[in-house]
Amino acid sequence: MKFLFAFMPKEYKDMIKLGQRIVGSLDTADERRAAIDYGVTMLEDGKVTVGEWAKFGAKLGILTGRH
Repeated sequence: MKFLFAFMPKEYKDMIKLGQRIVGSLDTADERRAAIDYGVTMLEDGKVTVGEWAKFGAKLGILTGRH
């Protein structure tokens, strides 16, 4: 991945790093997979409702008080 990373614009590198840091803070592979799957599904129609953001935040541990 580092090889491909070298050819990416900084903007894309930063987005990937951000996503990795956010999802990487989850405890288990199952939690990470569930958050990624839900995030991708949430963005499919190009619109994200407040409820979807709340559910995504919960999957990321934002609303559950995890550190």
